Amino acid sequence: MKTLKEYKAECMKDPEFAKAYEEMQPEFKIIRALIDARTLSNLTQKELSERTGIAQTEISRIENGSRNPSIKLLQRLADGMGMVLNISFTPKKIGV
Repeated sequence: MKTLKEYKAECMKDPEFAKAYEEMQPEFKIIRALIDARTLSNLTQKELSERTGIAQTEISRIENGSRNPSIKLLQRLADGMGMVLNISFTPKKIGV
């Protein structure tokens, strides 16, 4: 049985898969940042829901990638966790 890392490496050999994977990285990073911030704050989805007025099901959808949040929604989540939302643009790495 292959490990996830081995399976990913195999899939990344397919140029179409690799392109689609790279295109999804910004969404994955937002999801990871939200989950990390929520767990760092020692909050469950339900607790964050109660603090923000955002339905727990919506928080779940954002965290599992089935819903793309607006900046306004991300700001409400950040406020509920007592955090500051930072968004930045950085130069692409050329030749990587």
